[in-house]
Amino acid sequence: MSGKQDVSFDPKEHQHLRYNPLRDSWVLVSAHRMKRPWAGQVERPPEEHIPRYDPNNPLCPGNKRANGKGNPDYDSTFVFENDFPALQPDAPDPGSDQDPLFQSKAARGVCKVMCFHPWSDVTLPLMKKEEVVNVIDKWAELVEELGTIYPWVQIFENKGAMMGCSNPHPHCQVWASNFLPNEPALSDRCQRAYYQKHGEPMLLQYAKREAEKKRAKKWFSSSASSALPSVNVVLPGLAAIMKRLLTKYDNLFEVSFPYSMGWHGAPTGPYLKEDNSHWQLHAHYYPPLLRSATVKKFMVGYEMLAQEQRDLTPEQAAEKLRNLPEEHYKTR
Repeated sequence: MSGKQDVSFDPKEHQHLRYNPLRDSWVLVSAHRMKRPWAGQVERPPEEHIPRYDPNNPLCPGNKRANGKGNPDYDSTFVFENDFPALQPDAPDPGSDQDPLFQSKAARGVCKVMCFHPWSDVTLPLMKKEEVVNVIDKWAELVEELGTIYPWVQIFENKGAMMGCSNPHPHCQVWASNFLPNEPALSDRCQRAYYQKHGEPMLLQYAKREAEKKRAKKWFSSSASSALPSVNVVLPGLAAIMKRLLTKYDNLFEVSFPYSMGWHGAPTGPYLKEDNSHWQLHAHYYPPLLRSATVKKFMVGYEMLAQEQRDLTPEQAAEKLRNLPEEHYKTR
C-alpha cells in the first residue's frame, strides 16, 4: 500500500490517533462517525422532576439509611461511612504462598459517602459558589484525614442513573485504600518520567502549550481534565471553574448532564515522605453523552478489546462547551 496522501488531513473528517500523555496510550479519533444514522439504544432523558425532599430517600436530612442509622438534619455537606463498602479496614490477608498465575493480595480501606447539599434537586452547577466551596473544602479535609494512613484516597462522583448512580441526591464517594490503584499508578509513572526528562510537571507544560496554541484548553484525548497547581488552589476560584464547566455540561442538551468525575493528586500515606514534584492536582470528567440527551456512548467492542475510540476531537468538544451560555438553562 502506498503511503502517499491525495488529500489534506482534516481531523474533523479523517480518523487518526491521539496521544494521551497521562496514560502513555493512544486513542482512536473518528469524528466523521458522528454523521452516521443512529438505530441503537435510546436512553430516557435524565430525571428532571426530583423532589427537594423525599421521606423515603436515605440521603436526605433526618431520614434513616438501610442500616437503621439516622441522618442528622444537616444544612451543608454531610459525610458518613458507606453502608455497603467495597473496602473494609480489617479484611484478612490471603497470604504469600500462592501460584504466580493466581495471585491475591490484601485489599483494605474505608469507603465514605459525602452529600453535597441537603436538597435533592440542587446539583453542583445549581449550588451557590460558597456552597461549592464547602464541598471542595470537605474534599480537602477528607484527603488530609485519610491520607495520613492510606496510600490513595479516591474522590469520585457518578452523576445520573445513566452512570450507575442509584440515588439522585447530590453526592459523591470517597474510597481510601492500602494500595495504589491501576489508573493513578499509571499516571504516576507517566508524570514522573516526563518530569525527570523535562524538569517541569507534565500538566503545567500541557496547559501552557494549549494556551500558546489557543486550542482546546484543559482537554485531553480521552477526558476533560481541569489542571490546577496544588499549592496555589484558591477555593473560590476552583469552585467558579467547576460551576462554570458543569453549567455548560447541563446547557449542552438542557438536561442534568450525567458523568463520572474524579480527582487525582499525589499519592498519600507512605508516599508523603517521597518527592512528588512530578504530580499536579487535576480532575477528570467522563461524560457519556456526545450526540444527544438520549444517545449514550458505550465503551464496548473495539474499546474493550483493542483501544479507546472517540467520535469527537478534543477541539470539537471544547468548542461546543465554549460556545454555550454561562447561565444555567434552569435559571434563565
